[in-house]
Amino acid sequence: MAVTGGLKSFAGGIHPPSDWKELAKDKEITTAPLPETAYVLTAQNIGAPAKPIVEKGDKVKKGQRIAEATGFISAHVHAPISGEVKAMTLKAHPVTGANTPTMVIARGDDDNWAPGLNEETDVNALSPDDIRNLIKEAGVVGLGGATFPTHVKLSPPPGKTVDTVILNGAECEPYLTCDYRQMLEKTREIVEGLRIIIKCLGVNKGYIGIEANKMDAYEKLSSVVGDDPNIEVVLLEVKYPQGAEHQLIKAITGREFKPTQLPLEAGCVVHNISTTLAIYDAVKWKRPLIQRVVTVTGDGVNDPGNFITRVGTPVETLLSLTGMKEDANKLIFGGPMMGIAQQSADGNTVKGTGGILVMREAETWESHACIRCGKCIEACPYGLNPSYLSIFCEAENFQGAMEYDLMECKECGCCTYVCTSRRPIVHLIKMAKFDLGRQRARAQAKQKAEEAAKQVVAAK
Repeated sequence: MAVTGGLKSFAGGIHPPSDWKELAKDKEITTAPLPETAYVLTAQNIGAPAKPIVEKGDKVKKGQRIAEATGFISAHVHAPISGEVKAMTLKAHPVTGANTPTMVIARGDDDNWAPGLNEETDVNALSPDDIRNLIKEAGVVGLGGATFPTHVKLSPPPGKTVDTVILNGAECEPYLTCDYRQMLEKTREIVEGLRIIIKCLGVNKGYIGIEANKMDAYEKLSSVVGDDPNIEVVLLEVKYPQGAEHQLIKAITGREFKPTQLPLEAGCVVHNISTTLAIYDAVKWKRPLIQRVVTVTGDGVNDPGNFITRVGTPVETLLSLTGMKEDANKLIFGGPMMGIAQQSADGNTVKGTGGILVMREAETWESHACIRCGKCIEACPYGLNPSYLSIFCEAENFQGAMEYDLMECKECGCCTYVCTSRRPIVHLIKMAKFDLGRQRARAQAKQKAEEAAKQVVAAK
């Protein structure tokens, strides 16, 4: 395990000259106004999208389930506001760009919870299965960006042993401060959420990893944890991507596993700070995941901030709170390293929206051929060769890319950041994965059609 100045870390990664967190780090969390209209997408998680169970004209209450999970890796969706379903339409998903079934809800006169919700429970009286069920019913997903259904993550398959829980308090993505503010303002709830996770999984050890540029959060969490022998707050080197699961596990436990494997292979489960708070709300208070803290920041806004935001809130509603500069020319959902640039500001938030980054005078450049300098190889925290991957992907030589472990790339962006030739390495890798996915889908469809034809012939 690499250690720098006594701080736990990992090999590779990058050190940006600034993390630009000072724009919003000292802004206390405030509540964004309720949207007049909420646009609730059915695809709020990795895996199968939810299926709507409401129709146009239905009246709904805050927290009411409006779309049901359609598979094991899927999550329920709930009404973020009380009101009336005005339409069932399609809207572009802010991450995939795909047209996605969307429930349009017009706000009503009240903001009351649906019956049976927002009721305190006795956590001590709950079994692990009770905890998992409450989390499943609440539609909780990973809020660090991956949006993996949380109840699935807390259900290790037979034969897989988990002995360690890690909370990711690194928040290494530049600009974003939503987790940092919650560590300061919701400290007790975070620690209680970790204890709920520990009880659910039946483990004895939990860690909270925090980068050294957040000493106030480290000290406050350490104070609340106190002398609890099952929880340790760990200080980490300030380096991107310190908060990625592989790097976090390596830094804290020294354990390693392949990029294509899940943390379960290392006996670990990792949760984001925001996810942990959603778990606490779901289990302690029976509150579905209908809101989260969103950082709105960047040099393209006048007054950056951190806002409790209902899922489905239009981006323009949040930008009206911060003000957008006239010369702003780039809007990103997430941070600059792994976020997704948007075509316009007429989108809306989803469960995975932790940040909205607005930039002015966003840099543009011309890319050139790879000069084999090796900087990307040194920076890659997964030990890959991004140089060769980009060359093969650009040439659409997918077989060559696969031989250099294309699918092990986590698209963290370290390679693109350090590239001397300014090559869009991550973009090329994303496109190659997308094209390979389409090829596999076509091959599967062709195979199914051939099998169906054989069955028809056999029946004759």
